[in-house]
Amino acid sequence: MQTAPAKIALTTEEGFEAFLATRNEPAWLTERRREAFRLYQELSSQELDPEEFRRLDLRLFRPTDYAISGSAESAAAAADRFSTTMSERDEFGGHLVHINGHTTRSELAEELASQGVIYCSLAEAVEQHAELVQEYLLTKAVQPGTDRFSAWHAAFWTGGAFLYVPRNVEISKPLHSLIGLAEAGAADCSHTLIVVEDNANATMLEETLSADDSIAGLHLGAVELLVGQGAQLRYVQLQNWNERVFHFAHQCGRVAKDGSLQWTVGALGSKFAHVHQDVLLDGAGADGQVNGVAFATDRQKLSFYTRQAHKAPNTHSDLLYKEVVRDRARMIWRGMIDVDKIAQLTDGYQRNDSLILSRDARVDAIPGLEIEADDVRCTHGATAGMVDEDQVLYCMSRGISRKEAMHLIVEGFFAQVFDRIQVEAVRETLSQSVQEKLGFGN
Repeated sequence: MQTAPAKIALTTEEGFEAFLATRNEPAWLTERRREAFRLYQELSSQELDPEEFRRLDLRLFRPTDYAISGSAESAAAAADRFSTTMSERDEFGGHLVHINGHTTRSELAEELASQGVIYCSLAEAVEQHAELVQEYLLTKAVQPGTDRFSAWHAAFWTGGAFLYVPRNVEISKPLHSLIGLAEAGAADCSHTLIVVEDNANATMLEETLSADDSIAGLHLGAVELLVGQGAQLRYVQLQNWNERVFHFAHQCGRVAKDGSLQWTVGALGSKFAHVHQDVLLDGAGADGQVNGVAFATDRQKLSFYTRQAHKAPNTHSDLLYKEVVRDRARMIWRGMIDVDKIAQLTDGYQRNDSLILSRDARVDAIPGLEIEADDVRCTHGATAGMVDEDQVLYCMSRGISRKEAMHLIVEGFFAQVFDRIQVEAVRETLSQSVQEKLGFGN
């Protein structure tokens, strides 16, 4: 592999060719990247889907401000700047750490490796498990042609995690992945690809964060979750970038017959975030549960576009997002349940609740249904409201400060989602992050 230039532009033909020159990848992958960059150039001149982007003002986002930068050596040197509640625990079956798109740590318990489990960086997987990566990477879930951001990512992805769980293998310990930005103006284009074969079982916890509050950056990511027949996957992603990072991500989970996906999202950081999240229930009896916790402060803007697509009979989906906004922050959620004509006996549910802590904060919540089948049960709804001052007064009358009262109310508001999370480390991390948002620093 050639030495990487100090910075690689993400928007120009010259930058793309310089990027390819740093990669030592098989011809099939290089060709896919070239096709994705061609799509990016084409889609960049076209209007984004107004249904998804009409409430987002992208004028402050300047793609030319960011570049692929740094080296494996500088990333390794920055690794000790990242420490989280989850990453320090020892009950994980494996760890991955990516800094500025470079892998600095890769571990998997021997007992799991002996069962055929693969857990490594995506770049390593391309070298050692090319057939698997070629079959699943950006072919079955996230599609490069969806919009300019998905094509852009497909052209420039670096770093990221690959998890493959063979048929009938159950992983009792969760796996952990940490994605970090440690250099100003750096772009992280990490990609998470998880394949859980038939009747297998796995849990993966992933965190994204900045080395400190001063680093401006870009995350241009993707997540693909592929769950086989009768398989179970629990996936948690905690997004905790600093408030100078732009965060764009395409995420898609697909669940086969009688499979189960529990997907939990924690959105606490970034200056501006937009996540396109799809759950596709492909086989009869497939189940998808999506949990979301979001907390926006200052001038943060967090946006989610979620879709639960029922493509087979007797499928079940349950989406619950809980959001808190304060100061001049804004939260946007657009949810859709799609039911195909053959997806009879579908049971689909989506709910979005927002708690507003200040009068200058704003929430836009738009649930929706598109149903072609005639024997279904689909429910959707959204609520938004200010904190009840009577609750605050009740707490204060019992010797609790206003600040502590707000903490109790917010924790109680999120409790319904926290109760769904089975991994104690995740509940602790989310609770700690909420406290920090409310000003209870460690």
